[in-house]
Amino acid sequence: MGALTLTPNLATWVIAGLATLGVILRPFSWPEAIWAVLGAGALVALGLLAPATAWEGVLKGTDVYLFLVGMMLMSEVARKEGLFDWLAAHAVSAAKGSATRLFLLVYVVGTVVTVFLSNDACAVVLTPAVFAATKAAGVEKPLPYLLVCAFIANAASFVLPISNPANLVVFAEHMPPLTRWLGLFALPSALAIVATYAVLRLTQARTLRSQTVATDVPAVRLSRTGLVAGLGIVATGGVLIAASALGLDLGLPTFVAGLLTTLVVLLMRRGGLVEVARDVSWSVLPLVAGLFVLVEALEKTGVLRMLADALKAAAGVDPAGTAWGAGGLVAVLCNLVNNLPAGLIAGAAVQTAHVPEKVAGAILIGVDLGPNLSVTGSLATILWLTAIRREGQDVGAFAFLKLGLLVMPPALALALAGLLLV
Repeated sequence: MGALTLTPNLATWVIAGLATLGVILRPFSWPEAIWAVLGAGALVALGLLAPATAWEGVLKGTDVYLFLVGMMLMSEVARKEGLFDWLAAHAVSAAKGSATRLFLLVYVVGTVVTVFLSNDACAVVLTPAVFAATKAAGVEKPLPYLLVCAFIANAASFVLPISNPANLVVFAEHMPPLTRWLGLFALPSALAIVATYAVLRLTQARTLRSQTVATDVPAVRLSRTGLVAGLGIVATGGVLIAASALGLDLGLPTFVAGLLTTLVVLLMRRGGLVEVARDVSWSVLPLVAGLFVLVEALEKTGVLRMLADALKAAAGVDPAGTAWGAGGLVAVLCNLVNNLPAGLIAGAAVQTAHVPEKVAGAILIGVDLGPNLSVTGSLATILWLTAIRREGQDVGAFAFLKLGLLVMPPALALALAGLLLV
């Protein structure tokens, strides 16, 4: 009788696992979204998840959808209006012919964008700008610079609460005040950012040494519409910080800011809506929706209560050891199921178990930094992958994993150590 009771749960786990594997490996070169949606559809079709419950899962992602649409609209408008080309010319000029200086410059800019606009924005907004910079500089192998966008998007994503939407999920209504947040995460963030840079710089050293960076890049004039797009992105950063300080969801403010920026630019240009809408990567939305449905199904199997009970028991016996173990475990889990569903499950477990602040902080670091192990570990990295494919570049899952195995573990270990030292 017990085995019969477990059968639906086991089937749910198998389907969720296969769907996640499809997202990671992309069999037949089908987009990630197809596998997430197929997995969600299979759960409903086989009666493992009620349609109404699946729809509840889809609706839980509303804030994320709004956030992504706002950012993607702004990014596409900025790209079309030449903002990235203008930024690229200035970046190349500042590099003064040095491939390593350009690498450092991209890393610093990526850190700033992630901290104040979020890791997803870094992937969506910065990646095209970096590709434009390498193209303007005549760089033959742009991949080292593009990799910076992927890794810093996760490494710097717990400097502020708004640096990663997952931060808001993990702490939810128990979000620490900004001063307390900085007290907890300033040192771990600094350690993660520096460690990630050091390993990336070492692993890319040979390629960087062989690169030549042009110094005679023609000046690029920024159009009025490009300036408006840039101001829209900056204003969005201010809106996000204000929304976070007020404890508001970030999706709607980002969507409104992105839509307003897009409409103002299109009014100034007197057209172009179809072109912008056509080039936005809409497939990200069904991917996220599918992942939310998979999480909803997993929650129905009772895994959440089981995790919360285990977490509470362990934290009561050894808080420091639990912080290390939970942070490392969640970091690995993010690469098996993506950090969006992992963050949702871990966040719910944290809230249910009422664990100590540093255990919650360690779990958050695992959710944010762990995805630097694999190319599908976080939504930001998937967005980054979509962006570089548009430019004719690509990174295979195993190639990224080999680099991630070098980059992520030391940064994670130092960040967790920094958290426990605070």
